Amino acid sequence: MSPTFRRPETLRLRRQPKYPRKSAPRRNKLDHYAIIKFPLTTESAMKKIEDNNTLVFTVDVKANKHQIKQAVKKLYNIDMAKVNTLIRPVGEKKSYVRLAPDYDALDVANKIRII
Repeated sequence: MSPTFRRPETLRLRRQPKYPRKSAPRRNKLDHYAIIKFPLTTESAMKKIEDNNTLVFTVDVKANKHQIKQAVKKLYNIDMAKVNTLIRPVGEKKSYVRLAPDYDALDVANKIRII
């Protein structure tokens, strides 16, 4: 007989919960209309439209570049070369959408009534 007590293994039954502890699957709250809030119409934004073939939007802070690109493509039926984003000191996210060479930002701006 040893001086220490060895505890015997006990029977462990599987859990049988009365209801599953699982939440409903999360749905995406950022649809295309929620991602793009509104186009900016400041002087510097107008200069970007004329000189750089770029549209400037205020977008949702949680949206990433890929989501912004898809939203602009769906809402305005245009192709983009690239998307640049920044978060302003106010806390809003600003997006610079550079259009593909075969699209003119001035025409698109007229179509969506920025100008």
